[in-house]
Amino acid sequence: MLKEFKEFAIKGNVIDMAVGIVIGTAFGKIVSSFVSDIIMPPIGVLTGGVDFSNLVITLKKASEGIEAVTINYGMFINTVIDFAIIAFAIFMVIKQLNRLKKKEEAKPEEAPKTPEDILLLREIRDSLSK
Repeated sequence: MLKEFKEFAIKGNVIDMAVGIVIGTAFGKIVSSFVSDIIMPPIGVLTGGVDFSNLVITLKKASEGIEAVTINYGMFINTVIDFAIIAFAIFMVIKQLNRLKKKEEAKPEEAPKTPEDILLLREIRDSLSK
């Protein structure tokens, strides 16, 4: 069982997937910072100074030692915007990759070079036929 797991874990696909997850996580942090620090402030100004992250519906007010129970729909709005930006960025990357693939597929394949012994045999054949 340990040997099978080692073979599975060492396969290129698993390693590629792990690298993709790590890079994706880092990319997600960058996009979250981009949305919360760059995109949301101008949107807040356009909407009259509203900070989406502070938008909440209070279900139960805080009392002694008990925190308030709230629905944080502003954070949900931020998360939806994060998702939209990530989805658009991934779409653009995949679109470019597909475009590059099409260019590679469109290149005409070069005819394979005929080996020298075949060329010699053809010359002999042609000479005999004359």
